[in-house]
Amino acid sequence: MNTKGLLKWWPLMLVALLFFHGCSTYNSLVKKEEGVTAQWQQVEVQYQARMDKTENLLEIVKRAADFEKSTLSEVVEARAKATSIQLNVDELTEENLEKFQAAQESFGRSLGRLMAVAENYPNLKSVEAFRDFQAQYEGMENRIAVERYRFNEICQKYNTSIRRFPSNVYAQMFGFDKKAYFKSSEGAEKAPSIKDM
Repeated sequence: MNTKGLLKWWPLMLVALLFFHGCSTYNSLVKKEEGVTAQWQQVEVQYQARMDKTENLLEIVKRAADFEKSTLSEVVEARAKATSIQLNVDELTEENLEKFQAAQESFGRSLGRLMAVAENYPNLKSVEAFRDFQAQYEGMENRIAVERYRFNEICQKYNTSIRRFPSNVYAQMFGFDKKAYFKSSEGAEKAPSIKDM
């Protein structure tokens, strides 16, 4: 085949190369976006587990002691607010994630106060179910932290992919948008004071 023959096929080979590269990039972005979706589901699962276990704790507390009602009411209200904010993976914007995170953090602080106040009630501490919950509480919070960390890792990989050239061209063409990250709360660098709880 002579040089003229090769030049004649050059535009077709370039189009084919771009097509196959575009398909590969698109499939890679879909896989990474699905990874973000799957990890978001894991975050929600851990938050839901905390909600479910807290419902049981509230029943234990109601039955086991004449408890400080304001703290109990605060936990009930914070739980209701946290469960009212549902966030779909397609809505993972900075603003929506901040609202979700604020509601979850408010609920977590209420639970922390509940645990601190419960320490002052020996009859409540002696209830086996409450002791079990105390043991599980730390595990629940750790699992939430792990899933949030994994979510941020997967978002970072996805967001990097849609911003790198030439993937960014395909990402814009096919509508792949940046996903928001979980951020630490304002003042999170300071250890909480039990006295303030």
